[in-house]
Amino acid sequence: MIVHGDGGRGGGGATDGDVAAALDLYDVDAIGLDRLDRAVLDAVIRRFRGGPVGLNTLAVTVGEEAETIESVVEPYLVRIGFLGRTPRGRVATPEAYAHLRVPRADEALRFDDL
Repeated sequence: MIVHGDGGRGGGGATDGDVAAALDLYDVDAIGLDRLDRAVLDAVIRRFRGGPVGLNTLAVTVGEEAETIESVVEPYLVRIGFLGRTPRGRVATPEAYAHLRVPRADEALRFDDL
């Protein structure tokens, strides 16, 4: 796959290896989660036992502005089914646990329970 350039005719386009190296440099995983995305999921799962957790509490926990989480991180995590928004706060879905390879505790609230 050539991302940019002259269609693979040797004119300086980015190769698959170049793209993989860039994604690795920016700590982006195979499904597009970066360090902050994973930090948010990790906090909800490990620190708050899957949630629910409020936006401001979550922001303080990961050291980021609440507005950044709400406008940048959260929409993608909700869209891919890793995070749910409820009236009581944010909750991690079973897919998020699986992606981070964290066993789900029996006492964790289920998204469907809220």
